[in-house]
Amino acid sequence: MNLPQHPNPWQTVSTRETYANPWIRVREDQVLKPTGGPGIYGVVEYKNIAVGVIPIDAEGHTWLVGQWRYCHGSYEWEIPEGGCPAGESPAEAARRELLEETGIVASTIEPLLSGIQLSNSTSNEVCDIFIATGLTHTEAQPEDTEQLEVLRLPLAEAIQMARDGRIRDSVSVLALLAVAGRGDLIA
Repeated sequence: MNLPQHPNPWQTVSTRETYANPWIRVREDQVLKPTGGPGIYGVVEYKNIAVGVIPIDAEGHTWLVGQWRYCHGSYEWEIPEGGCPAGESPAEAARRELLEETGIVASTIEPLLSGIQLSNSTSNEVCDIFIATGLTHTEAQPEDTEQLEVLRLPLAEAIQMARDGRIRDSVSVLALLAVAGRGDLIA
């Protein structure tokens, strides 16, 4: 089914940067709204693409990463995930994040979802999600901003955690539900 496409009803009058760091840029646009009246639109621009990866071993288990999430003030369980800077492919970034966070090396990285818009009303952040198989193990190499706990569990249990709210990270929930929808990966 071809969905209808529509022209942009917003008109940008001016743009100014209000904040920037190595990961994000925040801008405020003066706009004419679709109704024609003046307004402002705040946009968070991400400098990296987000990547997530679900490692699945031959026994049908996966790994979650637990860490304190500063913005939400809570400890969260997630699939391994991180950022893909310019010049690195999303698949290679997924491999790197998997190694850094869990110590897992994957012989195969398969795309699961691509170009997912994580918060399209306020940011341009997109995410590519992968499945990793053919796993071997070495030592994790977390960044200095990460204090991680790694948990191996049945993939079906991780999917249930996404369904019942024990996993709340949007990338993780989306990835686990997409894997559940495939059905061929659950032991």
